[in-house]
Amino acid sequence: MYIFERLRSGQPVPANDPEGHKTREASYATKELLVELNNSSDTARMRDLLGKITGTPIHESTALFTPIYINYGKNTRIGKNVFINFGCTLLDLGGITIEDDVLIGPNVSLLSEGHPVGRGNRHSLRTGHVHIGRNVWLGAGATILPGVTVGENSIVAAGAVVTKNVPADRIVAGIPAKVVGIDR
Repeated sequence: MYIFERLRSGQPVPANDPEGHKTREASYATKELLVELNNSSDTARMRDLLGKITGTPIHESTALFTPIYINYGKNTRIGKNVFINFGCTLLDLGGITIEDDVLIGPNVSLLSEGHPVGRGNRHSLRTGHVHIGRNVWLGAGATILPGVTVGENSIVAAGAVVTKNVPADRIVAGIPAKVVGIDR
């Protein structure tokens, strides 16, 4: 199975994988588009370039403040009426879904990939799909880790590190993030 399919399906990829070089090559191709995107001030052009990076059209109701950092792009899906603020990072080898009406604060990180903790495997990649539900607000500097779903209408406080799924209609804060309220 092709390396990107393995990563998207959550299979760990060892550091010495014979297809490992393909992830770096894809990242460099994405970076070329990011340079143009991050230096543009034309909103339609920015959406067009983001659509080329993700491989899917970006709806005209979605707004983006650059810079944005993306390592692959083809495993990211962005809904309608999404706002992405300055400095966001999307590592999407494991897949990222951002549903409609989401607000993403500055310097938010959506990380669908990481590395095992064990010394012997630390250079391997492990992935988990990140899913941001409808009408979620991710506060400035929040970090969403691999495999996490943030349920619809929830709020992730500024600076929170989300390591586990967040139910719908909740407010989470802290490191690691814990439920601190209900959003009504």
